[in-house]
Amino acid sequence: MASFSSSLRGGRGRKFKSEINVVPYIDVMLVLLIIFMAVPQTNDPNVINLPSAERSAAPPDDYIQIVLKPDTSLSIGVNGRNPVAAEQAPDRAAVLRRLRALHEENPDYPVMISGDRESKYDDVIQLISEAKKMGIDRVGLATK
Repeated sequence: MASFSSSLRGGRGRKFKSEINVVPYIDVMLVLLIIFMAVPQTNDPNVINLPSAERSAAPPDDYIQIVLKPDTSLSIGVNGRNPVAAEQAPDRAAVLRRLRALHEENPDYPVMISGDRESKYDDVIQLISEAKKMGIDRVGLATK
């Protein structure tokens, strides 16, 4: 009987394919990929978006410079037309006292902080914060 029904359809029996058709799976994966690329990610607390800044044309002529070395030693002085030799400071409190005195003598001078690449980020930020608390509006970071 099986031979009779196959002869009516064209004479040959139907062979089953043992392959998996992966085209629908590829289509689904491409749609999922597009969805994941288009949907914005949630805020990840580990991602830091740092601001970008343009390099200034020229540094100021006269400024108060604080140098922070990787061994946490500090020095402070005035650079420019009337330089004041940089003084080593034993601790941060001494630097802040000297900064206050230099700012009172030269209220228009900005402060330039030169932090070594190996310095702690927190130390640099604390110096910027203390300078702002003293009323110094122009505080910058020295770069190469």
